[in-house]
Amino acid sequence: MRMSSKLVAVVLFVAAAAGGVAWQRLRPLQVPVAAVARDVPVRVFGLGTIEAQLLSRIGFDIAGTLRGVHADHGDSVSEGAVLAELADATQAARVARAEAAVMSAEAVAQRAEAARERAEALLAQKQSSARRRRELASRGSGSAEAAEQAETEVATAIADLAVNRADAAVARAAIADARASLLAEQTTLARHVLTAPFAGTVVARHREAGAPLNPGEAVFTLVAPETIWGLVHVDEGRAGAIRLGQPAVVRQRSQPGVSLAAEVVRIGLESDRVTEERRVYLRCRQCPDQVFLGEQIEAEIETARLAEALLVPEAAVEGFDGAAGSIWVVEGGRLARRQVGFVARTLDARLAIDPALPAGVAVAVSVGPGFAPGRRAVAVPP
Repeated sequence: MRMSSKLVAVVLFVAAAAGGVAWQRLRPLQVPVAAVARDVPVRVFGLGTIEAQLLSRIGFDIAGTLRGVHADHGDSVSEGAVLAELADATQAARVARAEAAVMSAEAVAQRAEAARERAEALLAQKQSSARRRRELASRGSGSAEAAEQAETEVATAIADLAVNRADAAVARAAIADARASLLAEQTTLARHVLTAPFAGTVVARHREAGAPLNPGEAVFTLVAPETIWGLVHVDEGRAGAIRLGQPAVVRQRSQPGVSLAAEVVRIGLESDRVTEERRVYLRCRQCPDQVFLGEQIEAEIETARLAEALLVPEAAVEGFDGAAGSIWVVEGGRLARRQVGFVARTLDARLAIDPALPAGVAVAVSVGPGFAPGRRAVAVPP
């Protein structure tokens, strides 16, 4: 009796345990499902820095000693403003010597021109005399030898005139050469003065007065404030929907709590082959008073806005390939798997399901233990 009662107890315990397990497995699951969200912004995220479209490191293109510096860090300068000067005494002397060479060439040219005019007058005289002697010789009043002598003198005068004209041309060429040399020396003298190529702000002053400079060595860094923009890098897998003019929100690292409205003004035509990122340029619509070049920023670019969407967490999707995947749904009171497409992805890693999903199908937002096709389930709205 004692053994049979123990056996009965064991059987009852096993039966109760089996019933409990069966009840756990067969009872309807409480499945949280997605609700339709409205006015859903679709954004992509990017990290980058503050840059300037127009930034120039300017200096002298000749060697010299820096005589004066007339601008400093933070100064606003206008286009053509004098920023710095090189010592120019030696070059000024060269200019003076070139000016004297021009004056000398002009004097030589004047002398050659006078000689040419004298030769032309002498030729006219010789030609007139030769005509008279020919006329006299033809009437028998003069000798033929005198007429021939006059013709010879005309030929000599023509040759002399040709020589004088050539001398005058050489003198004019010498003037042109001297003036070109003067212009070259004046240009070099002008290069001893550094002017602003555009209106902007001095970001940095790299050299001080008295410093020797090599050609091309930077003295200032100049930036045009109106060309400041943000360069952000966006993953290629998220950048396909970015277009010019799309709105964005930018936050500086120094002021993470301040959001700046911006828009896309340029999309790089070449992606980074190593990081597989696309370069996107943003310009703020209302820029802060002070910005710092090179400061890190983060940006959220709004690529679309869905009037309404059914969103499911990416973690609840199996086999997601960027465009489609498998989700769990409650359909007819039972769990089922469906292969669906997705039209967008939000920044919080939720996927917008293709609206082609039939009405009345509830989409599970999380996958728990006991999920199996055909299992009874109850959709729990959020």
